Amino acid sequence: MATEDNKFILYGGSGHAKVIAECIKANEGCVVGIFDDNPNLDCFGEIPFFGTYNPENHTNPMIVSIGDNKIRKKIVEKVKKEFGRIQHPSACVSPSVKIGEGTVVFHNSIIQVDSLIGRHVIINSGASVDHECEVGDFVHISPHATLCGNVKVAEGTQIGAGAVILPGITIGHGATIGAGAVIIRDVPDFAIVVGNPGRIIRYYEPAHNKFWPFGSV
Repeated sequence: MATEDNKFILYGGSGHAKVIAECIKANEGCVVGIFDDNPNLDCFGEIPFFGTYNPENHTNPMIVSIGDNKIRKKIVEKVKKEFGRIQHPSACVSPSVKIGEGTVVFHNSIIQVDSLIGRHVIINSGASVDHECEVGDFVHISPHATLCGNVKVAEGTQIGAGAVILPGITIGHGATIGAGAVIIRDVPDFAIVVGNPGRIIRYYEPAHNKFWPFGSV
């Protein structure tokens, strides 16, 4: 039976939310309700729909259950109450790893010794983060992506499914690494990189850049 420490509210009613709900259930917890900005949301079985966000109807820890990094950040900025953390029981996470609030670690993922994982990060199913990596806030590491040792990923970056980041690489703010890309050199801020070996095909426009302020990982 779920205790008060293991009951969560989700913000976002997408398929990503369904995976988070399964992670919570696997930890013998429960989702007490879902907020979503779509008033016509089709709820998930017996989970109540709370409608658009109301801070007065938010007494349990929240997880922002949206995969898009930019949208997740915008929602976090307007929610001023407690965020939880979720880790599926099948994930292998070293005791020395530090994980920020709002972060979710999905099925069969691995996070190795002395890695630092920021706030509101998604470590998706089967992803591997090797020793001493630093992952900034609002990063999404997609299914089966691999970060080798000592990789640094700055805030707001998307690492595509099956991508491989070689040891010691630094990836800048708001970058996108395409699915299956192999990254052999550092990636600058806001770059879009694809292929093996990875190559920059373009950069995001300034309007996108303003959303991710520069700063340390």
